[in-house]
Amino acid sequence: MDTLLRPWYPEDAPIILAASAEKMMDRQFTSQIDSLAAAEEWIALLTSRQIDDSAYSFAVLHEGVPVGNVAVSSVERRHLTGWVSYWMREEARGKGLATRACRELSEFAFSELGLFRLELAHRMDNPASCRVATGAGFAVEGVERSRLLYDGARFDTETHARLATD
Repeated sequence: MDTLLRPWYPEDAPIILAASAEKMMDRQFTSQIDSLAAAEEWIALLTSRQIDDSAYSFAVLHEGVPVGNVAVSSVERRHLTGWVSYWMREEARGKGLATRACRELSEFAFSELGLFRLELAHRMDNPASCRVATGAGFAVEGVERSRLLYDGARFDTETHARLATD
């Protein structure tokens, strides 16, 4: 099987810029990605977070080309927890890549980082993300009411978790 995850490289900036322009993808980035320079800064930020052990992000590959991102962030060493997130470009959705990437990221987080509990959440109106989470072994734990705020509207989220012992 081909390699699924790899670090993001500075030369991936055009891919990040294109991804950020897709519908609703602006919500996936911590800052606005509106230029190659901004995309390069985002990649540099990922590298710095890995160096300080707060987050680990990987490009999800399809046929050797980055088509998505998977990350464990908010790494907390006292309780050995982390927060999982993922996104896929439009052309890569529905192929099982996000589910496989979340599984692989989880194994990395448990075996390489020594984490015990991974958490994630998705909007209740995003059944595809729910399928990714459950397919990657994340059990449903509950609903957080009005957790997210986008464009003046509040959204409930469903929280999932996976333990190293699952």
